[in-house]
Amino acid sequence: MDLYEYQARNVFTAHGVPTLPGITATTPDEAYEAAKQLLAHSDLLVVKAQVKTGGRGKAGGVKLARSAEEAKEKAAAVLGMDIKGHTVHTVLIAAGADIAEEYYFSILLDRAGRRHLAMCSKEGGMDIETLAAERPQALARIGLDPNIGIDANVAARILSDAGFDTESAQKIVPILVALWDTYRDEDATLVEVNPLVLTDDCTILALDGKVSLDDNAAFRHPHYAELVDQRTEDPREAQAKAAGLNYVRLNGDVGIIGNGAGLVMSTLDVVAMSGEDLGVKPANFLDIGGGASAKVMADGLSIVLGDEQVKSVFVNVFGGITACDQVAQGIVGALEALGAAATKPIVVRLDGNRVNEGRAILAHVNHPLVHMAETMDGAARLAAELAAK
Repeated sequence: MDLYEYQARNVFTAHGVPTLPGITATTPDEAYEAAKQLLAHSDLLVVKAQVKTGGRGKAGGVKLARSAEEAKEKAAAVLGMDIKGHTVHTVLIAAGADIAEEYYFSILLDRAGRRHLAMCSKEGGMDIETLAAERPQALARIGLDPNIGIDANVAARILSDAGFDTESAQKIVPILVALWDTYRDEDATLVEVNPLVLTDDCTILALDGKVSLDDNAAFRHPHYAELVDQRTEDPREAQAKAAGLNYVRLNGDVGIIGNGAGLVMSTLDVVAMSGEDLGVKPANFLDIGGGASAKVMADGLSIVLGDEQVKSVFVNVFGGITACDQVAQGIVGALEALGAAATKPIVVRLDGNRVNEGRAILAHVNHPLVHMAETMDGAARLAAELAAK
């Protein structure tokens, strides 16, 4: 789960990472009242769109204000904006700072390297991907021992590799240690500060932050549930999550259901290739898991069929722990429950454990929406053709 900037700031503050005060607002009037409070301590304010994407500044989602009236005006302009497909429902009214220098720092789960990775640069405030591509020598990358993380010695080494002088590093070391504590204690997969700034009065501050939390650790953090923004959550993804299904919505036409992440990923690829000449793409990733029951199958099919962008569905199951007859019963049960609401063709390819029994169930029911296919390639092509029609 990605956090909004204001949520990330709250997490930073709880772990001793220095930030500037800020107040959220969902209306221009709330922004006016927030600005009045903050102007008692700062003569410069920043109105920042709260969306879970980058490029807010370039899109006009970050504006300066020097009065409560100006903050209200800027908030009215930002609220409701569309930034890369994300609607702005909330703005953060934050105190500004006199910036002398901008730095970059992050800790992330490096899946490819199977390690925790710290990245640091003396050049912050810009797109880090651009910096990494154009001037990789300006970005220090340090693998972390999870048993140690970032202590004072590790922090000093990171800053030295990034080119900081000893005096500057001494000021920043405690903040890197606190950011590691944030990463570890919150079960995060990403903690990023861009920019980490040195102010004119020689204070180090985290002016902006990104935090991504590992959903697999949610059982250790009941408060995670309070961080979910129901206004922006995809209702299908929420429904799938409640049913214990691994579902991600994509922008396509063929709904995909399979058992096992590897098989589902392969199915996405095959559908993409099969439908390329037809302009057809996969509409979702849905993994019903290795031991899916008839109910799980029915839940998954109902979610996919309920997506208005889906024009056909491809159910691709290789029975191992999952029995094909259970899958077939789930398909039949879902169609019975949906009744006339089910209008989209479903291509089913079954193989493996109890495949003959599963195929027999579907053949006996002989539902007009269900199309059987012997091979994965043939099923993908048929699903693409049906979606194209």
